[in-house]
Amino acid sequence: MTETTVGIGGAAESTDMVLNIGPQHPSTHGVLRLRLVLDGERVQSAEPVIGYMHRGAEKLFEARDYRQIVMLANRHDWLSAFSNELGVVGAVERMLGMEVPERAVWTRTLLAELNRVLNHLMFLGSYPLELGGITPVFHAFREREELQTVMEEVSGGRMHYMFNRVGGLKEDLPAGWLGRARHAVAEVRSRMDVYDRLVLGNEIFRGRTRGVGVLTPEAVHAYGVSGPIARASGVDFDLRRDEPYLAYGELGDVLKVVTREEGDCLARFECLLEQTHNSLDLADACLDRLDGLPPGPINQRLPKVLKAPEGATYVWTENPLGLNGYYLVSKGDKTPWRLKLRSASFNNIQALTELLPGTLVADMVAILGSLFFVVGDIDK
Repeated sequence: MTETTVGIGGAAESTDMVLNIGPQHPSTHGVLRLRLVLDGERVQSAEPVIGYMHRGAEKLFEARDYRQIVMLANRHDWLSAFSNELGVVGAVERMLGMEVPERAVWTRTLLAELNRVLNHLMFLGSYPLELGGITPVFHAFREREELQTVMEEVSGGRMHYMFNRVGGLKEDLPAGWLGRARHAVAEVRSRMDVYDRLVLGNEIFRGRTRGVGVLTPEAVHAYGVSGPIARASGVDFDLRRDEPYLAYGELGDVLKVVTREEGDCLARFECLLEQTHNSLDLADACLDRLDGLPPGPINQRLPKVLKAPEGATYVWTENPLGLNGYYLVSKGDKTPWRLKLRSASFNNIQALTELLPGTLVADMVAILGSLFFVVGDIDK
């Protein structure tokens, strides 16, 4: 005879439950895994488990020449491809001591801001979707199509533009493109109020986000959080204003660094939305300046074999999701000896270990989505 003892009673109530969110989950924007320890419905601890998309981009950089690495830089944050390219070509140009033609500087600034709007529109649509509001994502994709049409016309790519080159841009803008770009910016701006009315004016959305997932300025500094998420916690830092690059030094009267003090999910969404409005204004200012520029070169003539002199440099840019940095070390060859990538999402997602403990499982998705990350940017 076999004797079986069945435990009945409160033993299970005092046992923590380990729950895996992901790696395949609608709210994780890709293959991210969260290992949560729960006490009932409340999160006790959270550990982001990353690396499912890791492809070794930093080692791949070392096996490609300085023209080819632009293609690799496109892909870690696939929503910010043009901005990713800027850091790489900027690092090589700094090593070479190369001056970029004025026309290329203003065109790069314009395309970087259009790319910023494309990035933000994706999150402005997907974040309400994760909280149960399906309509905003349709509006977001309509506006994205307006801008992607002009980006595709100028570069030939819809997501991976491959338009930057060391010394400038691939080629000059098509005839009549500035007018079409101006029309697209005006069309998008005319319909941006839908997010103020449809999303921010929605009491359910505000109820799910106000006071939820508060990130303190101290945690921002401790984890190296940057971009709209840091500014929503009152950390007033933006490289475009504080260490100007491209043409941002001449756009100080248009550039507005958007901040909030609350540090909650609602503040992060408001920062993203207001920053999108400002990027459209910056794009208009760049279009005005390009209209007034005389015809001229858009790139520098380069030798057939491009070699960076021996040395090291670090170039960082204010990418849509935060600080994006490239540390380039050269031994004088045609390939980088080392190229280290500092991606925004990698640092930002670490703050989840601070944000999630003590919150309810129902708020986990609201907090996770408000960090506006791209998994490829985390894993590199």
